[in-house]
Parts: sequence; C-alpha cells; structure tokens
Amino acid sequence: MITLYQDALRAGQEAARTAVLDRAIGLLVEEGAAALTVRRIATEIGTSTKVLYTVFGGKEGLADALYREGFARLRRAQEQVPPTDDPLAHLSSLGTAYREHALAEPAYYRVMFEGAIPHYTPGAEALAVAETAFDASAAAVAACIDSGVFRPDGDAHEISKLFWAAAHGAVSLELAGHFPPDTAARRYTTLMTALGQAFLATPAPSSDPERTPR
Repeated sequence: MITLYQDALRAGQEAARTAVLDRAIGLLVEEGAAALTVRRIATEIGTSTKVLYTVFGGKEGLADALYREGFARLRRAQEQVPPTDDPLAHLSSLGTAYREHALAEPAYYRVMFEGAIPHYTPGAEALAVAETAFDASAAAVAACIDSGVFRPDGDAHEISKLFWAAAHGAVSLELAGHFPPDTAARRYTTLMTALGQAFLATPAPSSDPERTPR
C-alpha cells in the first residue's frame, strides 16, 4: 500500500515536504499543539521519524517550517493579485487578498501571528522570511507615492506596516468570532479606507469610494 508520503514523493521532495506540513497543520487544527510530534506526524503520513528528523531536524524545526510556510503562502497570495495601472486599486486588491487568504488558511494564520505552537519563537532568519511576504504591499504603497496619489513625504515601508497592522487587527477579530460574517467585510473595508485617506495627496470626494484603499 502506497503511503501519503510515498505518493507525494513521486512528485518530488518539495511535494513530500508540503504533504508533511499539510498533515501537521491538520493535526494542529484537529487536536491541538500536543499532537504536533515527529512520531505522530510520521505515523499519519506513512514514513519514518528518521526521514522527518533529516528534513526538519525535530519538532522545533517542524514548527519553524510551518511558520515559514505560512508566510510563503501569504506572499504567493499577494503576488498573484493581478497588476493594474491604478496603484490605489492595486493596493486595495492586496488588502482584500490578505483578508481572503487569512480566512482560507486560519490555522497557518494562527501559527504566524497568534503563537499557536507553544514555546516556539521565530528566529532572525524566520522573521526575515516573514518580512518578504509584505514586499508587494510596500511596492504598491511606493507606487501610490510615486504617482502622486499619496503625499510625496510618505515612507512606503512605514505606511505599508500601518496597513498591515490595521488588516491584521480586523482579521484577527473576525477569526476570533468578534466580527460576525455579515459585518466583517464591511468593517474591514471601512477601516482600510479610513487609513488610506490619511495619506492621500488630495482627499477623495465622499461620492467616490473606489478612490480609497480597501
């Protein structure tokens, strides 16, 4: 009988690694952090603990891999947002993609931001990987400044961090159930729009909501 790991390995080492992480995140959701052991995951996917120790270096390495994978997936979601000639519309689309991705992958989101794996603290290298997930947002803000949509004295990196802080706060409240589905999207849009208005070179008319980030 072909195991889950063996089947994934046919597609290559990266596919096998992804299969391990997918099962690990599944166990985290289903049973909590206590289930996140090398032996349990090896049993679940049909491989040896030796293989997992070789690939991940133990439980700490597995936690680090989950953290990095979460940010890699977020980065890909941001990079898949289609480019547009309107920098403000593009920034708005990135904000929407952030929320949609977080709602689609809540377990990874909690590993990334909410300490879902006890005693795991990302090191400098992992944090550097996490930082790259927001390159697209910083570039979009820079485009808004360069095009004159945002004030020329703005700092693209700092502004993108503020958008991230706002987005993260709203999404975290939604994931925790404090923002019900029928109001969460509207509140998210209102928050991001209000923040964007703080940086506009020329305030957008109230009748033109599409000219503010969402």
